[in-house]
Amino acid sequence: MAPDDADRNGSKPASGEQKSGMDPRRRRRFIIIAAIVVVIIAIGACVWWLIARNYEDTDDAYIDARIVHLSTQIEGRVLQVYANDNMRVRKGQLLVEIDPADATARYDQARAQEAQAQAQLAQAEAQIGVSRASYQQALANVTGAAAQATNASLDFARYRTLKVRMPSAVAGEQLDQAHATAVNTAAQHNAAQKQATGAAAQVKAAETQVQSAQAQVKTAEAQLEQAQINLGYTHIVAPEDGTIAQLTVAVGNYVSPGTQMLAIVPFNIWVTANFKENQLDLMRPGQKVDIEIDAYPDVDFYGHVDSIQRGAGQAFALLPAENATGNFVKVVQRVPVKIIIDRPNDRHYVLGPGMSVVPTVHVR
Repeated sequence: MAPDDADRNGSKPASGEQKSGMDPRRRRRFIIIAAIVVVIIAIGACVWWLIARNYEDTDDAYIDARIVHLSTQIEGRVLQVYANDNMRVRKGQLLVEIDPADATARYDQARAQEAQAQAQLAQAEAQIGVSRASYQQALANVTGAAAQATNASLDFARYRTLKVRMPSAVAGEQLDQAHATAVNTAAQHNAAQKQATGAAAQVKAAETQVQSAQAQVKTAEAQLEQAQINLGYTHIVAPEDGTIAQLTVAVGNYVSPGTQMLAIVPFNIWVTANFKENQLDLMRPGQKVDIEIDAYPDVDFYGHVDSIQRGAGQAFALLPAENATGNFVKVVQRVPVKIIIDRPNDRHYVLGPGMSVVPTVHVR
């Protein structure tokens, strides 16, 4: 039977035709469609690369802030608590009041000691005036005694000379009296000098007493100032604007120095983004940043790069890596980048430390 007759009778095609697969026209159509898909994918990849290379992002990022922890500096019982959980506070606002009875008593005692020290200083200053007057009087006595001693010595010398030249002109009793007067006035002069020396020593002692009293006054003033500071510590005020967090103190609690009572989360917040070190090539301060916050997925936040830390995070770890010991496996390090959020204090959104963020930096 001829092949054409076999085809017309519905017989099976030859084995070569079975191996050929699909129809040539369908094959060309498949190749064209595949080529178009490949071109579309290539174009899409090229477009994606041209766009993606302008951005650097990371999911290793979070909102950061310098949380202020407030603790007591004196001991006492909590009298009043004016703070509440998540309450917004202003700088200088009174938050906790500690019973001031003990601090007030110490302040009054320090003030009394300071007044006593001032009185002792005034007494010492008055005494130094008396001592200086006594010293001046002693110097005057020395001058008078010296004059009398000199005069008596000259008289005795004249009588003795006259007695030698004219024995009958001067009686022996008169010569003896002149000698006694000279000796007496010399002794008085010597005693006046010793009194002057003693008065000078009293002046020095009075000056030393004044210096000691001045030191006591300074000590009393320092104690009074410390007591006044401790009295001020009975009022715990907010050091800056923010929101109350971790409130653990209650009325009636007895607190001691160092007891943490609450924390304040300031409104000044930023994003700490840990980018891989190979993402920092084109990153510079001032570049715009698109910020996605997990808590508000439908809200667009914006910011800018503030600064880049000089050093990878592992360099500041408690136990930094020692690559010089043991086997070494290179790991791409991450570098913290500080990103400032533009207009972060919108009351509609509660942004706080630790919240997850995905920042995208416009590097081109």
